Amino acid sequence: MLQALNLSVRRGHATVLADIELQLRPGEVLGVLGPNGAGKSTLLGALCGELAPAQGQVLLDARPLGAWSGPERARRLAVLPQSSTLNFAFSVEAVVAMGRLPHASGRARDAEIVAAALQAADAAHLSGRSYLALSGGERQRVHLARVLAQLWPGGEGQVLLLDEPTSMLDPLHQHTSLQAVRACAERGAAVLVILHDLNLAARFCDRLLLLAGGRPHALGTVEQVLRAEPLQAVFGLEVLVQRHPERGHPLIVAR
Repeated sequence: MLQALNLSVRRGHATVLADIELQLRPGEVLGVLGPNGAGKSTLLGALCGELAPAQGQVLLDARPLGAWSGPERARRLAVLPQSSTLNFAFSVEAVVAMGRLPHASGRARDAEIVAAALQAADAAHLSGRSYLALSGGERQRVHLARVLAQLWPGGEGQVLLLDEPTSMLDPLHQHTSLQAVRACAERGAAVLVILHDLNLAARFCDRLLLLAGGRPHALGTVEQVLRAEPLQAVFGLEVLVQRHPERGHPLIVAR
């Protein structure tokens, strides 16, 4: 379990994240929502150890994140940042295989996992191509396959953190990518995903954290958070909240 206790982060003299009390639960997808500058990426950076807390701590299985060795932590915690820079003409398979570096599972098994992760990310047809020849959305799906391969097949005790994994994807691949993330959680992993699309959050998340000004505005179930009042307070947007006609989850319509 990944846990944040009284977490705050400062940049210079400014507090950019504060009052974070959070537990990522096995088998659950926690969505993080909020306007630009709300602290979403800062939260992910603190949860993965990239940013040092000014106050509080982050625990992985009740141990401070810094107490884990790099390879040990990488076998338990995978991170997909908002943008992944790679300027070498690696093959797609080689990029995904980078997720297997913390493991000693052998070349044959790693190749099986790379193929399975590419299939899960709906990117198997990209095999054999140069990473640099891909579109932005294709590259994003390859990096999703990489972090899935890092935890493959995903299970209890593992944590997946994703920062806007659907940002460059067409509607079909937004859904297929989040279905792959959802499947990872259903195998027991704890997942945190930063999203901007409220309806994707309603469709694929179990709980939501709504951030505003670097502080929690609401934390609860999809039904508790995706209401007209908190959405207008945080985004300044008037919305109608209806029920999805087939699935029953909230459906957000701008007024």
